[in-house]
Amino acid sequence: MAIKQKTIDEQIIVAGFGGQGVMLLGKIIAQAGMLSGLDVTWIPKYGAEVRGGTAHCMVRVSNLEIASPLVDFPNSLIVMNKLSMDKFERLLRKGGIMIVNSSLVDSRATRSDIRSYYVPANRIASEIGDVRGANMVALGAYLKARPFLKIEKIVEALRDILPSYHHKYIPLNEKALSEGARLVEGRS
Repeated sequence: MAIKQKTIDEQIIVAGFGGQGVMLLGKIIAQAGMLSGLDVTWIPKYGAEVRGGTAHCMVRVSNLEIASPLVDFPNSLIVMNKLSMDKFERLLRKGGIMIVNSSLVDSRATRSDIRSYYVPANRIASEIGDVRGANMVALGAYLKARPFLKIEKIVEALRDILPSYHHKYIPLNEKALSEGARLVEGRS
């Protein structure tokens, strides 16, 4: 008798200011999905200013064939700033999850039909040793709330994506992932 496989169809928008690592975060999710044998797509979208302007990416990870790479109504949202939350919260599907960088977003979700996780990503990354790891704190929280990828695959993706001269930061990124996951522990 064949064991029925659980359907995975994560449709994610990662959004923030240019320079916050939102594109890298999306690439890491896509690469980890691919390393896990899943179908993936990743589409970046930059604002006019790039660094300091708005940026977001759409990521799909599925064990089904992906017909369209576009994510119009995500089931997961990672927002690193207030502008991104204001822009994308309304698009999140009912029952979806939203990871909010509460270091830069002082408001709460306006909807009661989604699960929101408020993670002080910048503060925690600074305490760990580098504020640039805020995206990894948010990713750790996301992976705990939606446990469809293994941390080992995320670390493997980091090794694939980061240039070798940045591999010295992988232990710091692993700590950031762990801290982000810890904040969501028991709340999923």
